[in-house]
Amino acid sequence: MMDPMFQLARGAQNPPEKLVSRDPWDKSEFKRIIREMGLKVTGQRLSILDSLSSGRVHVTAQEVFEEVVEKSPEIGFATVYRFLKKLKDSGFVTEVRMGGMPARYELTPRKHHDHLTCQKCGKIVEFENQTIEAIQLQIAKAHNFKLTGHLLELYGLC
Repeated sequence: MMDPMFQLARGAQNPPEKLVSRDPWDKSEFKRIIREMGLKVTGQRLSILDSLSSGRVHVTAQEVFEEVVEKSPEIGFATVYRFLKKLKDSGFVTEVRMGGMPARYELTPRKHHDHLTCQKCGKIVEFENQTIEAIQLQIAKAHNFKLTGHLLELYGLC
């Protein structure tokens, strides 16, 4: 039997598949998220969550700021950045980082996925691969770890 890592490297088993659809976020959930974080519900925070839930999936803090400032001119970049950090620390937002490029953010999906990121243009492709998930569990078990979560980012060129 062929080694699973060798099969993965060759793409022989379960090649990565781009996720095509995403469960939409109900805007009524935004107030619950903010309250769950122990924060006051404000128009600015609601605008930031709305920005994250619409349009492109992986956005920079600057891109969120530019969208939100159109609706709320009084908002500052620091406010957007701090709220994104709090959302990330609370698990409502996932941060994808790549080298020296700006962090990108997405509302944490209900369905787990991993990322392929192009080092040249910054394109991010989401994928699922059950073989990779199984290998991660095997590795954790072999080292007496109970996995509580993970983030897999693969870098290359598209």
